[in-house]
Amino acid sequence: MLIHGTTQSPAGWDRLVRHLESRGHRSAAVDLSGDDERSPTDYATAVAAQVPADMNGPVVVAHSGAGLVLPAVAQRVDARRQVWLAAYVPDGRHSLREDVASAPSEVFNPEWLGRDPTADPLLAAHFLFHDCDLESLHWALTTLRLFNPRRLPLEPVTLVPEIESTYIVATADRTLRPEWCRNAAAHRLDAEVIDIDAGHCPHVAKAEVLAAILDQVAAGR
Repeated sequence: MLIHGTTQSPAGWDRLVRHLESRGHRSAAVDLSGDDERSPTDYATAVAAQVPADMNGPVVVAHSGAGLVLPAVAQRVDARRQVWLAAYVPDGRHSLREDVASAPSEVFNPEWLGRDPTADPLLAAHFLFHDCDLESLHWALTTLRLFNPRRLPLEPVTLVPEIESTYIVATADRTLRPEWCRNAAAHRLDAEVIDIDAGHCPHVAKAEVLAAILDQVAAGR
C-alpha cells in the first residue's frame, strides 16, 4: 500500500508500481484527497475502503507528510510493516505543530518552510525533483497536487509500535533534514534504517532502487 505525501497525487507512485510489479509485488496507491478536516482515524477508514479486499497484511509505505496517517492506517489494515519514506515521524505525544514549534529548522530545511512547490515548477524542481533526469522531471511535474490537511498537524498521533517499522532516509533530501529523520527513526520508532542516495522523492528519481529496497523489506531481509 502506497500513501502519497502533501505535494503529489497517487500518480507519483506510478514508476515505483511498475518496478514492484516486475518483482512480483502487487501494489495499491491510495488517494487522501477529500475533506481536509479529517482525523487520522478518518483517513485510515478512507484508505481502508480503497484497498482490495484480498490484499491481506500489506506493507504500508507512507511518503513525507503521510507519516501523520501511517500509524492509524497500518493498524486499520492490519499491516505487517510500516515503511516511512522520507516521512515525518510523530513523537506520539504532541501534534506536528507543537513538535516543531521551538526549532522548525531542526526538522525542515528552512528554505522549504512556507513554500508551495505545487504552484511553482521551479520550486518543485529544486526541492522535490533535483536529482531527476530531464525526462523524469517533466513527468514528475505532472504529478504535483497539493494535499493540505488542516486538522492533522494540530492533533497528536498515536504510534503503533507493535507493527514493526522501517525508515528509508533520503540522504539528499532538501525538505526534511536527513539527520533528523535518522534520529527520529531510531528514538521514536526503534526502526530499521536504510539509506537511499536520493532527494525527497526516491519513488520518482530512484524508483528501481527503491523497489529493490522494498522487495527486501517485504521479504524480511
